[in-house]
Amino acid sequence: MAKALVIFTSRTGQTQNIAEFIAEGIRFCGVDAKVANANQVQKEEDLQGYDAYVFGSATYHGEMMQAMKTVLFLAAKLALEGKVGGAFGAFGWSGEAPDRIYETMENIFKMDMVGTPLRLKSSSLQGGSRMAQDYGKAIGERITTK
Repeated sequence: MAKALVIFTSRTGQTQNIAEFIAEGIRFCGVDAKVANANQVQKEEDLQGYDAYVFGSATYHGEMMQAMKTVLFLAAKLALEGKVGGAFGAFGWSGEAPDRIYETMENIFKMDMVGTPLRLKSSSLQGGSRMAQDYGKAIGERITTK
């Protein structure tokens, strides 16, 4: 069975909620999806063995949170080229973090990115939960058609 890893870092819980909905969407496609807090990722071995990677961070003062930066540095040591990827995050004002994560995954890691970064103020506003599930479904569909 194909496997996806959804890693998030969150200040208020919104990015974690989005991660859970994305994983649910991935599972709808018959793909196993694990959700992990970026603070629990300690070494590159924690990232190995997945067919897809979805990274998310809240935007805080125009930046992604430090725990996600650490995850990206660890991920850079893996052979992720061609793997399915996605990026997401919650934001209050500006929302740059998902874009920066996405660009890193696409341009540096050379991953097969799905759509555009998912940027939501909340998973509970304006259909956010459905948008996150749909993003997960797009990732799941990409994995199963590779």
